[in-house]
Amino acid sequence: MIPVTNRISLAEEEIVEVFVRASGPGGQNVNKVSSAVQLRFDVRGSPNLPEGVKERLERLAGKRLTNDGVIVISAQRFRTQERNREDALARLVEMIQQAAVVPITRRPTRPTLGSKMRRLEGKARRSGVKAMRRDKPGGDSES
Repeated sequence: MIPVTNRISLAEEEIVEVFVRASGPGGQNVNKVSSAVQLRFDVRGSPNLPEGVKERLERLAGKRLTNDGVIVISAQRFRTQERNREDALARLVEMIQQAAVVPITRRPTRPTLGSKMRRLEGKARRSGVKAMRRDKPGGDSES
């Protein structure tokens, strides 16, 4: 079992790893060794994830989610297969941890009486300034 949070753990059988050749550093070795990893995790078929976490995880996955509900994470940052496996798994665990956090629902609040009064006083002051700038009837504004 792979621990994700205190309540959520993933079975190792749920994760499928496919090794492919990586682009990038590695010299001649890059043409011979399949060091990059494609990690696949079936979100919808996972018995260890609660429904809310599955929904948030699908939203978080974005373009990494296939139409079948499988998250595909590609890792080729490192030159060794083992480090790429660890990197891909760490990214999956981090994504599930983010999805496990229940967002706080916003409760709309109303402005306080004091804030309403300050706003209206500011508007009245600004109105007075602009009223003073206006031409007064009978003034000698035309020269």
